[in-house]
Amino acid sequence: MKILVTGASGYIGGRLVPLLLEAGHEVRCATRREGGLRGHPWAGRVETVVADVLDGEAIGRALRGVDVAYYLVHGMASGPGFAQRDRRAARTFALAAAQEGVGRIVYLGGLASGGRLSPHLRSRAEVGRILLEGPVPAIVLRAAVIIGSGSASFEMLRYLTERLPVMVTPRWVDTRIQPIAIRDVLRYLAACASLPGRIDRAFDIGGPDVLTYRQMMRRYAAVAGLPRRVIVSVPVLTPKLSSYWVGLVTPVPSSIARPLVESLRTEVVCAEHDLSRLVPDPPGGLLGFDRAVELALRRVREADVATRWSSAAVPGRPSDPLPTDPDWAGGSLYVDERVVRTAAPREAVWRLVEGIGGQSGWYSLPVAWRLRGVVDRLMGGVGLRRGRRDPYRLRPGDSLDFWRVEEVSPADGLLRLRAEMRLPGLAWLEWTVGEEGGLTVLRQRAIFHPHGLLGHLYWWSIAPFHALVFGRMPGNLAAAAMRGRVRRVSTRVGGGV
Repeated sequence: MKILVTGASGYIGGRLVPLLLEAGHEVRCATRREGGLRGHPWAGRVETVVADVLDGEAIGRALRGVDVAYYLVHGMASGPGFAQRDRRAARTFALAAAQEGVGRIVYLGGLASGGRLSPHLRSRAEVGRILLEGPVPAIVLRAAVIIGSGSASFEMLRYLTERLPVMVTPRWVDTRIQPIAIRDVLRYLAACASLPGRIDRAFDIGGPDVLTYRQMMRRYAAVAGLPRRVIVSVPVLTPKLSSYWVGLVTPVPSSIARPLVESLRTEVVCAEHDLSRLVPDPPGGLLGFDRAVELALRRVREADVATRWSSAAVPGRPSDPLPTDPDWAGGSLYVDERVVRTAAPREAVWRLVEGIGGQSGWYSLPVAWRLRGVVDRLMGGVGLRRGRRDPYRLRPGDSLDFWRVEEVSPADGLLRLRAEMRLPGLAWLEWTVGEEGGLTVLRQRAIFHPHGLLGHLYWWSIAPFHALVFGRMPGNLAAAAMRGRVRRVSTRVGGGV
């Protein structure tokens, strides 16, 4: 069948697309910006169209000729008015799908079985109702906490448990939850494309275990080989305070942590398992919590995480390309450029450039980088804790600490990062690695486009630190490449002797 996947650059969509391709379907992916899917290993096997779900005309073109459409878009952490935007986007999508004769819509929503719903869960439920009430038959899958390498829920659970042997927590740690493994979610989603007949209803999906968050943290600790965690719940921590705490302790920023925390106050247990009649459980049954954690940790340790919660761009952050076109002519643009020449091989220098950030650091004043990350977190930004998806390789769209990879080309020796920290303007950091006169040439540019007077003041206030931070980076990268070369030569000589 011909299938459209929206949200293909996100955590779920990026993993669902290859499964649909393996099943023999023809896949079209809708992305909000040109080149948004470059770097994904399956990008050359799909048709890519640029379309925003809020643009009825554009999404209509994307839906043309499609049999099944996956709606994997939601506005979590996109700021005030997210529910209204979600509502408008769902209605636009449902109407466009009907006009283009789409046979089925598949949506992954949130599970809620009791209590007052959080704004996030309420919006997810509303989107599901809009799609079910529309003229196109819809299958709405409702899931609670998804356990898988790179998911926001798993990262929150992982870092809270690993970093805090003793925790003072809100009362929501005793709310019942039915988590589900990412591979079971993907199996259900992929199967929905081929289900026979006109199915137009919602299904609850969950794993075999019903646990409290307290039990999940303790069982995570057991699987990870950590000592038993001491967890004390108190009634005074509000979701807002809890989200700030999560934002400080884990890589998940408070803007994303808050809707997750608010959702944990609501019991999320499946009321039915009807989908198993249409999509039978695998021979060994659905994955239990412990096994799902074990598989997720193995992926993390082997650096084999296909997508992460940060795969999708941070809502509210600009996605403007580097300002090189005429539209920027006449505007203020500050550039800090540095050039270093070295005898280190080009490949060695590039390897370090592509491996920058995350555990490798930024090759200049680690304290200054950490301080900037802390300041960004306090301002509600993502900070430095997002790290990298892969310690050695980057692809366009990857998150890299508080940057986003805008362009990476090993053949051209080009890496360009776009800032996603809180700034009064737009910023980029770019490296090119080339060769001139028998030497490797490393060029580095820091580029800033200020917004208003505050943007100009910001640039000039930090200008004195540029020599300390940006000035040292290319030289330290070149020196590290030379040290690596010397070590390799020494190893070869020693082995020969």
